[in-house]
Amino acid sequence: SRGRPEKPAGQRPKLSARCAEFVPGLVRQIDFRLSARLNRAMTGESLRQTDTNFESEENTMKKILALLLAVAMIAAFCACAQKPADTTPADTAADAPAASDGKLIKVGIINNDPNESGYRTANDKDLKAMFTEENGYDASFAYSLKNDEQIAAAQKFIQDEVDYLLISAAGTSGWDSVLQDAQAAGIQVILFDRTIDADESLYVASIVSDMAKEGQTAVDWLASQGLDSYNIIHIQGVMGSAAQIGRTGALDAQVAANDNWNMVTQQTAEWNAETAQQIVQSVIDSGKEFNVIYAENDDMAKGAVAALDKANISHGVGKDVIVMGFDCNKWALEELLAGNWNYDGQCNPFQASYIDAIIKDLENGKTPAEKTIIMDEKGFDASTITQEDVDNYGI
Repeated sequence: SRGRPEKPAGQRPKLSARCAEFVPGLVRQIDFRLSARLNRAMTGESLRQTDTNFESEENTMKKILALLLAVAMIAAFCACAQKPADTTPADTAADAPAASDGKLIKVGIINNDPNESGYRTANDKDLKAMFTEENGYDASFAYSLKNDEQIAAAQKFIQDEVDYLLISAAGTSGWDSVLQDAQAAGIQVILFDRTIDADESLYVASIVSDMAKEGQTAVDWLASQGLDSYNIIHIQGVMGSAAQIGRTGALDAQVAANDNWNMVTQQTAEWNAETAQQIVQSVIDSGKEFNVIYAENDDMAKGAVAALDKANISHGVGKDVIVMGFDCNKWALEELLAGNWNYDGQCNPFQASYIDAIIKDLENGKTPAEKTIIMDEKGFDASTITQEDVDNYGI
């Protein structure tokens, strides 16, 4: 640095050690001689008589002075040898990586409550495993089942100047204004899990399940069962969510189009098992006949089954009540395999790798190949499901 050659670091400890050994010896010699002369002077003895081995007074003093000078020179030399290399801002900057190297991508992730369902727990876990510092991200998470709270969280992330805003919306409407704010701030928006009612120009990509298709696949399966009449307890998810709208729409259309399809009750349990149990228990207590439980997620189906079991009402393959759920939790697919449930519609929670790939493209100046990516999903029938299906598709 600064044109001065650096001494090899390995020489410094050796030189320092030699000084440490040599200097104390010289000091001890001087100390001994001075002490001896002082003692003799105090006792009145002649220096020349009591120490015939010492040289003349003048020569002795010269030697002592020479020794002191030698000690001072060696100490100064050692101090210079041990002086650390000159550290300047220029040196530090040369060793440190450039500021742009290793910069973390700042993402704000808005999701529904992880405790909402097994699906949501798996979805949240997938996102947290992907968006880590090790993978180059500085991620912050916000959770709510309420649209207004999610929109407030989005505004906060915009103020925090995130690079990307990832949204799984609680409700489909009301997002235009905040997405416009994000766009004005230069923040890229990516939707995951659920669609929203907003102009496509306000987000760069959407990785979602086709909820309407999920609902239609389930209703088509139910129609194929060929019942004389369908008396349905319909347990809905959070009203206004894409999952609720898609899974409800197909069933509503089927009921409206067929006289032998009847809605015994249609209520929201907001994805909650206990609320679903209460809804079914209320129908049982009313004495109304029913033969289908159509629950819009696995947890609500489980709550419904708890009410059936309490009332000793049989359910599953060849039994009194058909049980249908969505999400394909592993434990739910095991219920199908055991014949206790009849149908489960898949909803794929593993979207993080798709989002990561899109962000990498955008960081490299590439436009995503697809604006909307639909997750590949299917429905499972208790009469055909296998253990391999449970192992491969259970979440």
